[in-house]
Parts: sequence; C-alpha cells; structure tokens
Amino acid sequence: FFALIFGIISLQVLGQESDMKSLTQEEKEQKVLDFSNIRSVLKSDGLIEEKQKKNAIVKKIAVKRKKINMGKYNYPDANDFWPMMTELWLVKNAQTLQWDFPKPEYGIAMAFRGLLEKLGFFNKKIKLLVINSPNMTHMGLPAGKDEYIFILSLPFMRTLDLTKVDLSLILFEDFLRLEKGFFIENLGLDLKFLGENFYKSKINPSLVQNVLKKYSEVVFKQGFNFQQQYEVTSKMNEILKSQPALWGAYYKAIMKIDRLIKGDLLYKGYLKIYPSPELQLQWLKPKKEVL
Repeated sequence: FFALIFGIISLQVLGQESDMKSLTQEEKEQKVLDFSNIRSVLKSDGLIEEKQKKNAIVKKIAVKRKKINMGKYNYPDANDFWPMMTELWLVKNAQTLQWDFPKPEYGIAMAFRGLLEKLGFFNKKIKLLVINSPNMTHMGLPAGKDEYIFILSLPFMRTLDLTKVDLSLILFEDFLRLEKGFFIENLGLDLKFLGENFYKSKINPSLVQNVLKKYSEVVFKQGFNFQQQYEVTSKMNEILKSQPALWGAYYKAIMKIDRLIKGDLLYKGYLKIYPSPELQLQWLKPKKEVL
C-alpha cells in the first residue's frame, strides 16, 4: 500500500519537475516536505476514501463478531427451555416412571390426535409416553409452541378398562391444563431469565436442578388446585356439550376414576393431584330448571 502511495507521489513530482527548477533551494525543500501536498495527492486518487471504507467495514465486522459472541451467552427462550427440561426430567426419573419397557403401539396417540382435530385443534404436535408404573396416572408436561408431551400409566389404563376414546378425553383434560399454563404456573418459578443474556455475568448453577425439583413436586405431590380443576372441567363441558356421545363418555370416565380412588388404596394419592372426581361429576350435572 505504501509502495503504491510513494509511486504515485513520484509520478506527481516528476510531472512537476519543470516547475521546481524555477524555485530556490529553500522553496524546493519546503515543497518536498509539504505533507498537505501529499495528502492532496492521496485525496485526488481516492486512496483516503478507500481507506475510510475499509475502516468502516472492519468496524462493522467487529460489531457483528461481538454480537455473535454475546449470543453464545443467551438463556434459551420458552420454546426451547421447556422441551429440554421436560425431557431431562423424564430421563432422570426413568426408574420411578418405568417408561423403558417393551410395549406395543396402542394407537392412543393417533386416537387423541383425531379427537383434537374433531374438536377444532389442528397442527398440534403430540408425544405420548406410556409408563409401567402407578406412581403417576396421567399428566401433560410443557414443551414448545404447539407441542405437548403426555404421560399415561399402563396399570391405570388396565385397572379402569378405558377405551381409546376415554383415554383421549382424559388426555384432552391434560391438554387444556397445558393450554391454560397451569403446570408452569404451579412450578412457582421466576422465569424472567428466559431469553435473557448473561454475558459477563454469572450463571446460576442450581437453576436446572431447581426446575427439576419443582417438576417432581407438581407431578407427585402438589398437582392442581380446586379452582384450576373447576376451570378445566367447565371448559371440557363447554367444548363437549355439542358432542353428546363424547360428553357421555367423559362423564362415565370420571365416574370410573371416582370409583377407583374410593376403592383402591394404590390410587389414593390421585386426589392430591386432581381434586376431585366427585366434585367434577357435580359440576358436570345439568342444572335443574326452576319452573
């Protein structure tokens, strides 16, 4: 670059050699050392402008590089965070849930997708995990946008002798709980960090463990409160009342669950998670008209 500059300067000086002859020695020296003259040569040939352009490009690259580097320190947003936490929780609780066992394709997921579409819920991605444990009867777990992960207990299904339609309706209850955000609400977590950047700050090492602990509390101990259960039951009643066959199947399924928890001590903990089938039946009964 400098060789090019001095080459151009030499050409300019040679072109002005005739003028230099008429100057005194002092004037010649001043002319040669006139840096403003060099600057004018550079400017006239566009070299300064080119240098400025390159400097601007370098600055833009530096800004983009910093942005990319900072992006590596972003917490995942909700659509990425919840699938990761749910799948991690399932892996860590594999022994308790007993989901890793040989099983046929029951066709429940397909039946459930059909029910969702029949009721007007399209483009929903459903994952169903059948477990071989009564420790958990059924549950919907959070995932990404329009994605849902459900757990269904094989002993629970067999004990109640539920049809695919019955099971789909129970899963639809869990679907509505997820739609209303009850599971995440009951975790009681401060979720302001989702999608935020922690560049040059310390990440909380206990964050993931705390989330997994809250998952277990909701699934095995806390469940959903009466107000949440009432809202879900009312929504089920509202949606299914235009489908008498489905409404009747849902009502009978709740009756079966109510009898089960009253007669089988293995499922006595069901009421802590889903209060209460007996009240659900009362909420679903048509109100008598007063003449």
